[in-house]
Amino acid sequence: MCTCIDLSLSQQPLNKMKKAELVFIPPPVPGHLVPLIEFAKGLFDRNDHFSVTVLLIQFPTITSLVAEYTKSFAESNVPIRLINLPPPVHFCPSQEPYKSIEKFVTELVDYHKACIKEAIVKHVVSNENSAQLAGLVVDIFSTSMIDVANELGVPSYLFFTSCAAFLGLLMFLPTRHAEIGREFEEFDGEAVIPCYVNPVPSSGMPEVLLSKYGGYTTFLNHGRRVKETGGIIVNTFEELESHAVKCLMNDFDNVPPVYTVGPLIDLKDESNKLDSDVIMKWLDDQPDSSVVFLCFGSMGSFGKDQAKEIAFGLEQSGVRFLWSFRKSPRKDKLEAPSDYNSDVLQEILPNGFLERTKKIGLVCGWAPQKAVLAHKSVGAFVSHCGWNSILESLWFGVPIVTWPLYAEQQLNALQLVKDLGLAVELRLDYKISKGELVNADEIERAIKCAMDGKNDVRKRFKEKSEMSRLAVMEGGSSYAAFGGLIENIARNKAMKEE
Repeated sequence: MCTCIDLSLSQQPLNKMKKAELVFIPPPVPGHLVPLIEFAKGLFDRNDHFSVTVLLIQFPTITSLVAEYTKSFAESNVPIRLINLPPPVHFCPSQEPYKSIEKFVTELVDYHKACIKEAIVKHVVSNENSAQLAGLVVDIFSTSMIDVANELGVPSYLFFTSCAAFLGLLMFLPTRHAEIGREFEEFDGEAVIPCYVNPVPSSGMPEVLLSKYGGYTTFLNHGRRVKETGGIIVNTFEELESHAVKCLMNDFDNVPPVYTVGPLIDLKDESNKLDSDVIMKWLDDQPDSSVVFLCFGSMGSFGKDQAKEIAFGLEQSGVRFLWSFRKSPRKDKLEAPSDYNSDVLQEILPNGFLERTKKIGLVCGWAPQKAVLAHKSVGAFVSHCGWNSILESLWFGVPIVTWPLYAEQQLNALQLVKDLGLAVELRLDYKISKGELVNADEIERAIKCAMDGKNDVRKRFKEKSEMSRLAVMEGGSSYAAFGGLIENIARNKAMKEE
């Protein structure tokens, strides 16, 4: 049985014009739910005739996110209904998640196909109090739900949480596969991918697309299905990825309309997090643009040897630093800034490091990333190059030092450095699974370069930052794209039927 949580607090009578209901189907993957909800909020801001139902697949990685966002909605009038689908009791994946998390997640979503259709029929189609079903919004991991939309006689829309260039690569896979018939190999050399300005070295390809990791067929199939949707919604803005966006619109046959509606960023206050006051107070005491912030996402972690090299690099640079440090994403988590001089850190970091750097540095576990990036004392960001983090860094105008770890982050880093000139290169093809060691001298050099006020990257980054804010304002490119999407939904057959 599905658990339904109605988060629409408005009790006012509906407008005489029947509302349009969109059903969102996100995968249970961190980083996909947040921008999707921000997209929903954008729809509500532009047109109050929309309502949204989000179908939540139960999986441990998403539990905390759901709880956090449910709590935040309780304090607002956002017309969103969250429906918890039954736990996947009989789900039997074809392989272990570590062999290909992309394949695992896709199979998990596919397992819920019948349950998802049942939930839509029960809570939306057959519910006389619900708005008229206008379409399904699917994720790149849930393209099989295009079939459900077809069965229900409504259009589907792809919401893509990463960049336009990576979407273009996925859409290019079927064409390449027809010619070559296999995955990428690590020693293939450079590949010409339409949505990237420069050739992409095979060493920078995501592991999922390389032969020995598995999962290539999964993304190949997702790439084939993208064109079956009624529209493609991308969390980017045209001024940032002009080349990639033009390629999506012009270099592929039979592509549905593309709507660049980003940057979609949750700007709510994060101060309720554990010990964030310690971090913010420390930043308040630092000079403007003097601090380098190191943070590697919810799953970013390093072993002891790499942690020591980071510490040595920071100390050698002499730059003030805030380091969000996690030894492991699952074990030995350091969750509070007050842990920065704990016995655990003393054992991991170089002998005497914390004492020697206590006047210029703070080591913490969790950090309120957006609040930190927004602080005037922060001058650079050593990042794993997750797309959400890139957009946040752009929004707040904090230049990036690239240290990709997994997923499509290597390609994000490559585009930032080579195609756009918007980041300082530390590494482009680093993959955490290989156990490579980035030495202290490399880290020191990249940090000093990023913090150099005369660096051209800083100037270009500030310009794009301003463009990111203008894009979502009235008259901006993303604002216009939102309007075009709303018109698309209003015109579709499902909305015209009585």
